[in-house]
Amino acid sequence: MKQISDPEALNKAAAYCTLCERCISEVKAKLDAWGIGSASQTKIIDRLIDEKFIDENRYCRAFVNDKLRFNHWGRIKIRAKLIEKRLPRELIADALENIDEEEYNNVLHTLLANKAKEANANEEHKKREKLLRFAASRGFEPSIIMKQMNFYPDEMDF
Repeated sequence: MKQISDPEALNKAAAYCTLCERCISEVKAKLDAWGIGSASQTKIIDRLIDEKFIDENRYCRAFVNDKLRFNHWGRIKIRAKLIEKRLPRELIADALENIDEEEYNNVLHTLLANKAKEANANEEHKKREKLLRFAASRGFEPSIIMKQMNFYPDEMDF
């Protein structure tokens, strides 16, 4: 593979960051893949931060918003994925606190109602277990799942 210079890597990284929000770990992984050394990576990332191509606070907020709205993930799964990306816990906590509770509950309600329609279980408790496991796998908190299932029992088709 052809070695790229630091200015070329900076331009490529800036272009990479303009496609969508990126965090430091994603840009670092790209720079590693391009064969850029550690010292050069630090300079490039610092410059991208200075020029606002990378803003981890903005990234966290966008990630939380997108994963809730489009992927229908709960707080637990979102938090785990952000930790995986080595983002500061304070930024993660702030972004998760900004979730609108009504929207969060509506997403969970829709997920549960749709899953209840397709769940094949003869007994009520088995269907409840399936719904609980399904919503938990999406990263929703068990206490919130149970509240939803008890609050809308008619829509859960028990």
